[in-house]
Formats: sequence, C-alpha cells, structure tokens
Amino acid sequence: MAKDIQQQDPKQFMGFVTVRGAREHNLQNVDVDIPRDALVVFTGVSGSGKSSLAFGTLYAEAQRRYLESVSPYARRLFNQMSVPEVDSIDGLPPAVALQQQRGAPSTRSSVGSVTTLSNLLRMLYSRAGEYPKGQGIVYAEGFSPNTPEGACPTCHGLGRVYEVTEASMVPDPSLTIRERAIAAWPQAWGGQNQRDILVSMGYDVDTPWRELPQKDRDWILFTTEQPVVPVYPGYSPAETQRALKRREPPNYMGTFSSAQRHVLHTFATTQSALMKKRVAQYMLSQACPTCQGKRLRQEALAVTFAGLDIADLSRLPLKRLAELLRPYAEDKTLNKKAEAAAPEKALVTQRISADLVGRLAVLLDLGLGYLDLERGTPSLSPGELQRLRLATQLYSNLFGVVYVLDEPSAGLHPADTEALLAALASLKQAGNSLFVVEHNLDVVRQADWLVDVGPAAGTHGGHILYSGPPAGLADVPESQTRRYLFAESRPTPHAPRPATSWLQLRDVTRHNLSNLAVDFPLGIFTAVTGVSGSGKSSLVSQVLVELVAAQLGQALPPEEDETDPLERPEAEATGGHLVGGLAGIRRLVQVDQKPIGRTPRSNLATYTGLFDQVRQLFAATPAAKQRRYDAGRFSFNVAKGRCENCQGEGFVMVELLFLPSVYAPCPVCHGARYNAKTLEIMYQGKNIADVLNLTVDDAWTFFASEATIYRALSVLRDVGLGYLRLGQSATELSGGEAQRVKLATELQRAQRGNTLYVLDEPTTGLHPSDVERLLAQLNSLVDAGNTVVVVEHDMRVVAASDWVIDIGPGAGDEGGRVVTAAPPAEVAQHQASRLAPYLARFLEG
Repeated sequence: MAKDIQQQDPKQFMGFVTVRGAREHNLQNVDVDIPRDALVVFTGVSGSGKSSLAFGTLYAEAQRRYLESVSPYARRLFNQMSVPEVDSIDGLPPAVALQQQRGAPSTRSSVGSVTTLSNLLRMLYSRAGEYPKGQGIVYAEGFSPNTPEGACPTCHGLGRVYEVTEASMVPDPSLTIRERAIAAWPQAWGGQNQRDILVSMGYDVDTPWRELPQKDRDWILFTTEQPVVPVYPGYSPAETQRALKRREPPNYMGTFSSAQRHVLHTFATTQSALMKKRVAQYMLSQACPTCQGKRLRQEALAVTFAGLDIADLSRLPLKRLAELLRPYAEDKTLNKKAEAAAPEKALVTQRISADLVGRLAVLLDLGLGYLDLERGTPSLSPGELQRLRLATQLYSNLFGVVYVLDEPSAGLHPADTEALLAALASLKQAGNSLFVVEHNLDVVRQADWLVDVGPAAGTHGGHILYSGPPAGLADVPESQTRRYLFAESRPTPHAPRPATSWLQLRDVTRHNLSNLAVDFPLGIFTAVTGVSGSGKSSLVSQVLVELVAAQLGQALPPEEDETDPLERPEAEATGGHLVGGLAGIRRLVQVDQKPIGRTPRSNLATYTGLFDQVRQLFAATPAAKQRRYDAGRFSFNVAKGRCENCQGEGFVMVELLFLPSVYAPCPVCHGARYNAKTLEIMYQGKNIADVLNLTVDDAWTFFASEATIYRALSVLRDVGLGYLRLGQSATELSGGEAQRVKLATELQRAQRGNTLYVLDEPTTGLHPSDVERLLAQLNSLVDAGNTVVVVEHDMRVVAASDWVIDIGPGAGDEGGRVVTAAPPAEVAQHQASRLAPYLARFLEG
C-alpha cells in the first residue's frame, strides 16, 4: 500500500508548533516541530509515549494557557490537567480535546444532552408545538424531565415508580424469622437486633413466615411505628417473657424499625454504594402510571409536533428523526400553509427544524443514525461518545483551533472510518489543526504529517523516531509502524480449521435482534463483524454469554454500574435459547474492557496474582526470616508494612484553591509506599518498592529463575503489556489494557480445553505489531482445544480467523440480521456484506 503515501513539502504548511524538552511520563527530553492547519497523526506501539506528547504535553499546555485567561473562580469549574513537564512550546493555538471518556454515571446524561439537540427540541415544542385548546404555553424547561417544571410529579422524572412488597422482602416464606425470612433486614447485628426486639414484643419467630397471621406479617413489614422495648440477647422466647415479667434489667433498650422503613430509609440516606445496592434489590419497579414511563408532566405530553409528543419523538432513531423534520426545514409549501395561520410560529418552525436537520446530518455522516436522543451515555461505547462530541464541534464552525483526538477510529467498522475521515477533512478545511493519536492504518495513510514515537514502549520508548510527511517514514528502519504502513508485513494465508461441533442459538431477541438463528462453530477462532450499531455486541457479549452461562450454571460477575440504582434502565430479559452444541463447552470466560479495579491500590501485580509470589520470595529471605516478617509485611495495604504517613498510597494530596490539586510524593517514604524497616529487606539487590517499579519487561529478566513469576510475566509480555510497571495503578489503565491484563491472567491458568472465550474488540488501543502478538495468544487457546469468539473490526484479526459471522447489513433497525457466515475468503466475495470489500483488499495485500 506504499502507493497511497504521498510525499508533501513542509513549505506548504502555514506554521509550526515547536516543542522543546518534553519530559512528560516516558518522553526522553524530546524536541519536535509539528505543522499547524494539517492532519497530524501520532503513531507508535502501545505505551511508546504518543498520548504523553499529544495529550499530556500539547493539550495540557494549551489548557493551562487558556485557564490563565479566565477568572480564578471560573478555573474551579474545569477538570484541570497537571502542568506538563516541558521546557517550551511555541506557536500553539487554543486546543479542544476529544478523548474516549465515559459519560457521566447518570442516565439523565443522554445523546440529546451531549449534542444539545434536546435543548433545540424543547424550544421547538414550546414555540411551535400543537397545544390542546385552552392550555397555556409551556416554556422550554417544562419539556425537560430534569427540571421541577417538567418532571412528572409521581416519579420525579425517572419514568419508573418503586415500591417494596411482602414478596420482595421475604423471598422464601418457608423460613422462620429466626432463619432470616425477612431478607431485607440487615444481615449482621442489625438484623439480629430486630429479631430480638420481636421476641420481646411477643411475636413468634420460630414458625414459618407463611403460617403467621397476616396482620402480624403486615405490621412487622410495613408499620411506621418505632416502639422502644427491653432486649435480652441470647434468651429464648420463654426466658425473655419471664425476664419481662420480673422486670429484669435488660441488656439494652432496642428501637424497632419495619423492614419497609429500613429499606427506604437506608436507600435515601446511606453514603455507601454497597448498602444502597443491597437494599435496592428489595425494591420493585414499574413504569410510572402517571406518565407511562415518559418522565414528563401531563401538560408537556399534551403538546405535539408532527403528531408526536416530545418523548415519542426523542425515542426515534436519529435517521428517522431527520427524515421527519426535513419537510419542515425545506418544504416551502408546508411552511406557507402554516404561515397563513400564524406567521411567527411558521418562522420558528422552519428555523429550528433547519438547525436540527443540519446538526443531525453531521451525526448521520458519522454513522450514528441508529442512536436516539433518549439513549443514556453510560450505555454508549467510548468511540460513540467521542463521535458525538466530534459532531458538535463540526457544527460549531470554530476556526484556528487544534483538535486533539484519541483513537477516533476505535470501535469503527472500516465503512464508518471513511465517514470519520471525511469529518476530519472538513474540520481541517475550516482552518483548524488536527492532532490525532491513532493505530488504524487507514487513518494514518490520510495524514499530512506523521510523528512516530518509539522505538518500543515504556522506558524503551519516548523518542521521536520520525516527524515529517508520511512517505519519509519508509527510511526509518527502527520504526515498528513502517513495516505495516508500507505493506512489508503481509498477512500469512492459512487454511481455516474445521469446527468440532456447533453451538446453536435460536429465537434470539435483544435490542435490534429479532428471532435470529445463529450457529457458532466450536473448537475454532470466530470473528463477529458488522458496522457500529448492527447488533454484534448484543448478540455476542450479551445473549451468547448469558445463555451459555445460564446453561452451565455459571454466575456472571456483577455489573460494575456507578449510576444510582433508581436511575438505571430496567435490565432487558434475554430472548432466545440454546438448542444444541453445549456438550462441547465446560466453561465460559468473558474478557471485557471493564476496569480491573477502581482504586489506585489495585494494580497489575495484585490483579494477576504474581504479587503474592513476589511477597513470598521476600518473606523467604534470611533477613526477613530473622525478623519474623511474613508475606503480609510486604503488602502496602497492611499496617505493619506500609508507610503510615501516606497509608501506603505513596503520595499525599495538596489541595490548592484555584489550581488543580497537586499530588506530591510522600515526604516520609518518598513514594515507596512502605515503611523504612520493610524497605531494608532486599531480594537480589532490590527492595519490594524497587520491584513494583519495574516494568514487565525488566521484571521478566529479573525473575528469570523463578518459574511461576517468570511464566506470568511472559504471558503479560505476549499480550503486549511489557511496558507497564508491576505497580501501575488499575485506574491508569485504558479499557484495552485492562482487557489484556484479564486475558493474560486467564492464560496463566492450566489449559484444560473445552472453554469458550468471548472478547469484545480486544485490539482497541493496539499497534499492528501488538495485534500480531495478541493473535498468537488467541490461536494458542484454540490449539489447546478451546473456542474463541471475538467481536472485531480489525481486518488483521478478521483475516486470521477461521470463521466470520457478519451482522448487518446496516445499523439499528437496518441491522440485526446475519448477512453471511463463512470462512474469511468466502465472506470477502459476498456481495451484500459491507465488510467484504475491505476484507478482500486486506487479503490481497
């Protein structure tokens, strides 16, 4: 593909951003000149320092300069980045960062709010809607479920009402109260306290719940009374009654609280997410009877436009919404009829509709027509969120800005990538600069300028290998990007492996999948493809995983959902069933991109388990034995080993009023996390803090003689994580890195075969060289007698698979079907597949 690379003259650029002495993270005091008014792509292997240069240095400095121009009070409203480690940056315009960040953990944040389309729609209904006869005007805020003026008074804008019932709080009525029949009460002393209080009040706690009188059950569960009675813990009911009669001094006076009161009070007041989650399971929800789940007051829902209320209109796919509004934006005849009746209303209708249609057109061009305005941002992929923000910028018509983007092609089908490139081109043509961190070679080939960082990752990277027009990279032998960009690394043809049996799914229904029949081959490597929103993740990561787990009796890990339990949408039931093939599967492993930990105390070494082995090595040293230090002494989470000044964090936070909080190394342990006595213990010349600071690559050499640790580190290197430090915090890892840590942890286990591995876009954030290493690991799983199913867009992965299931042909209601299922070479020739031309081009080299 070298013919696609065009040499460009540096003289054509209007000016350059000059960076001198950049030292952020692993950057090695680099100097680089980057052109403005150009599409500049930063390339290099994962962990080489691309993001440190683009975001940690260039964008951070642009933000710092901007914030210096606003008032100190206003600065507090920004999520400020730390000041970059750099000597100087000249010629840097204002910058806008479009990163792959998750949305706010609230379903009240939606596609409509991120794009501001909902604001326009509310104005349209307020000023141009059809009102019932006699109803006064409803202002724009009255059409928002997030305002007092608009929220349904019954459900407070949630769309659902919640209640607790006898059945929800007492799931097993065959149990007695003493046997914890009332599951909604606290599990520990709190629950025992309520049972002891009931004994003092004369209630029977030893008869099955279902046999108790209904009036007793109702009072225990629902009373608002809170009687205070003497409590005699450990006494039998008979002993308690005797103690009461002789007025024996009680152990304490206990206050009764009904199960309902405990659930509702705890949910409303607790600061513990765990407690809130626990009591939420005893609350039943249903669509609000007042607003039927539409979240708005009746006055707002009575106003219509094009025959629909605002809730129904907001639930239309964006593509359908654009079609509905287009006549109002363009049709002069339609507007003339309206103008005769109400000239002002007709003008408002035309102008707001035209604005909405223009904004929607950008979203449709970016392949997001399958979304709707009500879709909550927590349910969107990072790539979808980034494209929503990009669409807003495209319509804003800013000039002279640097847009810094983080892998905008992540999660995109090649067909959607073409639309993305067109959007980026329009931003550049409007007089802006684009600094893009990217691995996708289709995007790299369109660059005006390449900055290749490397040569390797971590401490072995951080150098500028090349900065110039793309064609010049061909002369840089140490660049790992070069051999893929110029087709020096061609795919190796392989004969697809035959399936050992087939896992048959029937009547699959979820989101846009309707009564689908799909067969997954077992014992081989399958890639599931399709455009964004076609239904492939719904099929694989949801339905397939849930059906197999249910049949195997295997519990899935709980959802890590940070949203308020009352704001979460109802979990959708799995539609479909397995009709055959499960005999070939004994175990299911789902490797997703969710974080491996939510606190800095969770890290690469602790998650993979290799830190347990390392601590045992330190505990086995003569010095540790002499001091009677056990393995626990070498944990920074245990008081006896950690630095007490920073509690094992390694840093202390200094809050500054108008500036970002500064995290400084702990002045006592200097960032080591351990106390001085613990750090005196050495293993082969290094203390425990030194070992945590090693990269995986360096640790692999250091622990070469320790078979168990060496194997764990080898697997981490094989999945492309050699640049990470052993003590690297889980919160610093990207979704793709977290997924590969999970995969490496699984690969360490003894392979018994007959396991189904399911991965969703495992190549996210990976350089092509790392993709090849990942493929080697996935193929080793198949060779060991397992089945691998991946949802993937990367042509290198699709071409290397044995079987391809292509879902589509389009997105949303235009997708959800199996377009074709066959080996890659056959799919590449399929006329109806949108994947086919891209796969064919890749296979041809």
